Amino acid sequence: MERSDPAVCAGSNNKEGKGEMTKTPISLQDLRRSLYVKAKAEPTWRFWGLYVHVCKMETLREAYQMAKSNDGAPGIDGVTFEAIEESGVESFLKQVRDELVSNTYRPMRARKKEIPKDGGKKVRVLSIPAIRDRVVQGALKLILEPIFEADFQSGSYGYRPKRTAHEAVNRVAQAIVEQKTRVIDIDLRAYFDNIQHYLLLEKVARRIDDGAVMGLIKTILRATGKKGVPQGGVISPVLSNIYLTEVDRMLEKANETTRNGRYTQVQYARFADDCAPRAQRAEEGLMCVTA
Repeated sequence: MERSDPAVCAGSNNKEGKGEMTKTPISLQDLRRSLYVKAKAEPTWRFWGLYVHVCKMETLREAYQMAKSNDGAPGIDGVTFEAIEESGVESFLKQVRDELVSNTYRPMRARKKEIPKDGGKKVRVLSIPAIRDRVVQGALKLILEPIFEADFQSGSYGYRPKRTAHEAVNRVAQAIVEQKTRVIDIDLRAYFDNIQHYLLLEKVARRIDDGAVMGLIKTILRATGKKGVPQGGVISPVLSNIYLTEVDRMLEKANETTRNGRYTQVQYARFADDCAPRAQRAEEGLMCVTA
């Protein structure tokens, strides 16, 4: 028996013409909403049939607009947004789509740029993908993000839509008002650089049962080296949050753990270093306020 696509909740099948089965088109916004609702309702559900949505022109157009709105510098190939638009955005996106559909897409090596930090005493290496690779990563993010957003904990603020480091600080401040007396502040040093690919892929596979999507993620990770995700990659924030899902869940549950026969009340917030300019945000911070 053929399975129906779980991502398309609002579609309908009708016979017409020569008896071919057709589906009512579903907008990208509706698709993302249905993915989130499904993931929230069924925490153990593994999604399949996603790659076709990554490859859709609607998804690629939105990913291109996201990349353009960030107005980033060109990648190692030197191709700019101006050059793409001069030669035609649609033809550019169709070429990207053809490579994805034919499984011939291979990401280019990211251009490296050193960003000063700690008053200029140290540098952070920022990876700048080519625009074509930003579009592919953006399309992948648009489809995967709503699924994993349903799994992320309330104390997680770093690199998440409609969440800021200021809200994380406010959460900690509220805990202090509630007379929690101890603050634990932890910095995960070079977090992006040390993510283990095999562990990350295992965590992604708990939700994704789509070989083509997993293959695309592996291809993107392989281009970065043996470990780590590129600081500056469009998909990196989502992948970095997936990697920390178990840590977030454990710390959220610490709100009702016992110690010496007493309940220890914990207020937990995880956030990225939003004090730095956007291109420099990389390290993740953990802060817990306990009774």
